[in-house]
Amino acid sequence: MTTRRCTRSGCGRSAVATLTFAYADQQVVLGPLSARSEPAAYDLCLEHSQRLSVPRGWDVIRLPLTGEPEQPDVDDLMALADAVRRVGLAEDEPVGPGDFADRADVREVAHKGHLTMLKDSGGRTTPVRDTRRPF
Repeated sequence: MTTRRCTRSGCGRSAVATLTFAYADQQVVLGPLSARSEPAAYDLCLEHSQRLSVPRGWDVIRLPLTGEPEQPDVDDLMALADAVRRVGLAEDEPVGPGDFADRADVREVAHKGHLTMLKDSGGRTTPVRDTRRPF
């Protein structure tokens, strides 16, 4: 396997990072060396990746170059656990349109196939599965 070199003119050091541009978003992404060389990306050595400068107004997204994935934030893990817990505590039976038949403040706002979107007077929407209609 050949070592890829830094693409900066006059630099012969080994590349450790890959630089890509998202022109539409005015963003530059600098991350670990990509698996293969890409024509629209630039391979940089450690020195050039640390001294990177971008056009004024552009954002730089720097991903860890160590190759090890970044540890997730505790808040992210707690949010994921809460979402899983809410789904687990939800009713096992799907909500059907008949469950809202006795409520005068609920009206149908959208329907597609076997799914119906209901809205109450408080502005809350609820997706329901209509078992009377075929899939």
